[in-house]
Amino acid sequence: MNLDKSTKRIAKKVKNGFQGYPQITLAYFGKSESCATEVVVSFIFEEGASVQEEKFSSSSDVRKDETIQTTLVKIIERADAKTVVEIAGVSVIK
Repeated sequence: MNLDKSTKRIAKKVKNGFQGYPQITLAYFGKSESCATEVVVSFIFEEGASVQEEKFSSSSDVRKDETIQTTLVKIIERADAKTVVEIAGVSVIK
């Protein structure tokens, strides 16, 4: 799957808002606000359940990494996530 297609699919799920559980949250981190070198995927199966996390990193911007974005789409699909939340912006790691 190409980068443009995968980012559009993620954006579409995010735009739908809260639809119930399972829920996936995507949070981006980096050394500056312009380049996210890590993405943390948080998965909540049901309300009150413990959070499971997985981290992906790259030397370049993960938001422009075709392999990572395609992997995020596959995780969302396989988890049958009803809700996808994307934390706005890039949190700076110091």
